[in-house]
Amino acid sequence: MYSHTTLGTNDWQAARPFWIAVMEALGNPILFEYDRGIAFGEATGPKLFVGPTFDGQPATNGNGTHVAFIAQDRPTVDAFYAAAMANGGSDEGPPGPRPHYHPNYYGAYVRDPDGNKIQAVCHRKVG
Repeated sequence: MYSHTTLGTNDWQAARPFWIAVMEALGNPILFEYDRGIAFGEATGPKLFVGPTFDGQPATNGNGTHVAFIAQDRPTVDAFYAAAMANGGSDEGPPGPRPHYHPNYYGAYVRDPDGNKIQAVCHRKVG
């Protein structure tokens, strides 16, 4: 459904290691880096861009907005959360089942150093 998502940052020095760590935990490769920004994903597939805003104004996060990344399994969700916490992220909901969404839903929620709410989710059945 989506081509790409872009998230702004005001603190490239904090954002870069955070995003490299969480995308590595999820198995999403660096596509390229640009001036105070980075892209993850595949050239012809889904991508995430993190960097300065295009209009030069301060980046802001949206209330009620978050981006959820697919994780292949529950340990990957756990690794995403650990990477986020070790690299300047803040907790918004630790890894665990969320059966109110569906019986196999397992996710974790964090905020990046700029306050963007992100999540890793696995929809697969255990076992």
